[in-house]
Amino acid sequence: MSRKKKLNEYSNLTQRIVAALIGVPFILFCILYNDVTFWLVFLTISILTQYEFYKLLRLDRNLPLAAWGTFCGSLLNFLTFFVEKSIFPFNFYYIIIPLLTFTFFIKLYRKDDLQPFANLGYTFLGIIYVAVPFALVNELIITSNGYRPRLMIGILLMLWGNDSGAYFAGKFLGKRKLFERISPKKTWEGFFGGLAVSLIVALVCSHFFDDLGAIQWLITAVIISVTGTLGDLVESLFKRSISIKDSGSIIPGHGGFLDRFDGLLLSMPFIVTFLKIFG
Repeated sequence: MSRKKKLNEYSNLTQRIVAALIGVPFILFCILYNDVTFWLVFLTISILTQYEFYKLLRLDRNLPLAAWGTFCGSLLNFLTFFVEKSIFPFNFYYIIIPLLTFTFFIKLYRKDDLQPFANLGYTFLGIIYVAVPFALVNELIITSNGYRPRLMIGILLMLWGNDSGAYFAGKFLGKRKLFERISPKKTWEGFFGGLAVSLIVALVCSHFFDDLGAIQWLITAVIISVTGTLGDLVESLFKRSISIKDSGSIIPGHGGFLDRFDGLLLSMPFIVTFLKIFG
């Protein structure tokens, strides 16, 4: 390995650490302060991630309705929070149906779009892929019994533990490719390293947080490791399809918001389903 390559790797790792030291305490503070700051920080992340997704699609000459799709996704998040808080009745969710249907009418007036139905699909994909998981975060953490910040912190710690364990295990021990066709750097050693760290974090959470039982914490950790890894592969597949390395550069060392939260996007539907049934 050349000296320059080593320096680049150390620089990237340093950037990741610095970004984490700034970003992680801020997110944890917003979660712990109250349910409104929790909602606002994740709503902001959802908006930025969804808009980033649409911007990347445009690199491949697609024309999704970025502003409208992001608005609909934000409204879904807004409604979920206020319905779970019992400020709005459940039937307020019906507002989103005519707004989504209105998407078809908007495309009627886009004369420059040669593939309107393909781009309608991309518009809806941004809502399903990004906005729905972030709305489900509200569904899980805001309940009729009150606000559960420790559960959200536990989920994030397991996600971050899985990412960190996979990164270092893959870097120092990785030999057997996990899914070389999509992500050449991912290895089975990295996957099991991430799983091990996630399970350790789950055990610690079960000791200090009583939101879930120990078995529930451990199963959630397994769900996070498996679906989080698959979510990362799905995002890699998306980036390879449009020939880019990172989804953005706004977070030093981590790329864009899609790079940072891809594990959350595809793990949250499974976590919510499991905990709603068995939690």
